Amino acid sequence: MYRRLLVLSLAAFAVGTDSFVIAGVLPDVSASLHVGTAAAGQLITAYALAYALLSPVMAAATAHWPRRTVLLVGLAVFIAGTVGSALLPAYPAVLAARAVAGLGGAMIVPVSGGVAAGLVPAAQRGRALAVVLAGLTAATALGAPLGTALAALTSWRVTMLGVAALGLLAAAGVATLLPPVPTPPAVGLRARLAPVRNPRVSATLATTLLGYAGLFTVYSYIALVFHGATGGNGRTLATLLLVWGLAATAGNLGAGHLVDRLGSHRVIPVALVVALVDFATLRWTSGTLPGALAALVVWGLSGWGLLVAQQHRLVSTAPAAAPILIGLNSSAVYLAVSASGLIGAAVISVLGAGWLASVGAGFLAAALLATAVPIRSARGARPERDRAAAEAGTA
Repeated sequence: MYRRLLVLSLAAFAVGTDSFVIAGVLPDVSASLHVGTAAAGQLITAYALAYALLSPVMAAATAHWPRRTVLLVGLAVFIAGTVGSALLPAYPAVLAARAVAGLGGAMIVPVSGGVAAGLVPAAQRGRALAVVLAGLTAATALGAPLGTALAALTSWRVTMLGVAALGLLAAAGVATLLPPVPTPPAVGLRARLAPVRNPRVSATLATTLLGYAGLFTVYSYIALVFHGATGGNGRTLATLLLVWGLAATAGNLGAGHLVDRLGSHRVIPVALVVALVDFATLRWTSGTLPGALAALVVWGLSGWGLLVAQQHRLVSTAPAAAPILIGLNSSAVYLAVSASGLIGAAVISVLGAGWLASVGAGFLAAALLATAVPIRSARGARPERDRAAAEAGTA
């Protein structure tokens, strides 16, 4: 059973690595494709925007397909786009290939969670989902730094081929190990987007969008932001990314326990405030290796802890629509990633790379304001007898 879950986790790991690794090799990509760093950052935008916009569309379009077929087609598209990213020589063609890879990722990750839940008894679904999501977490902790290190030793194109090889391995596992899984009831695109009309849902999604736009405005150009600490050395940057990824993993796991104990309405503002202070001081801490390490640990803990709390708040808003809400939150994250590439490029062009962290802090401040909306509505909409439940984190 766990071999099947690990296959799904591997697929998620490949998708996540493809999403995160470009930031670590951005200077090499820029030089290889003969474009500026800001233009190279749009490769992140193309992948993330395709994932964000097409995830609900593809979920609706493939609703009647067998789940294994959706995964295999998604992996084939993902592999094709990633190989194209590695081999195509011209910037416009690589940009298009990144969008194709993002389309494949949009088909893979949402379906993987549903398949994992269908492979185990109801009492084990939480653990099954955790195994699959561990693939995405491992992409930040291991995939991105290892890909950056490989690029430093070879080239960024070899890194992309390595990511494609991971997708090919996952496809082989899906084809040989994954049994037929019942196709869930079809849910149309309109029904998938319907929860956005709920003000509490839309405000929570706005918090995700603004918060992660701020976080990834810095991450997308992390090689520039931490150049003072790394001196342009790819292996040093890979080490920093590894520390960030391990902190992100700890933040993910720790936030789950904190949300259960304190409630998401308390964890979310604290995580945003900590990340805001971290980014507001990044101009001074990012220039030395000890300062960069400390800043990245705080960033990883708070930034990825926020994601767990946001999902908890959304699911608590409408438990029956949990899969759709988590999918919308995932789309909001990737939409933020895509926007961050554009925002960062504009900041670099107008103000310079030194202002990236300050702009990121501004978006985190806006997210902190947005998160007050669902908190107030959650408390104001319930009679007094339900306040205790809200305080326990069920709001």
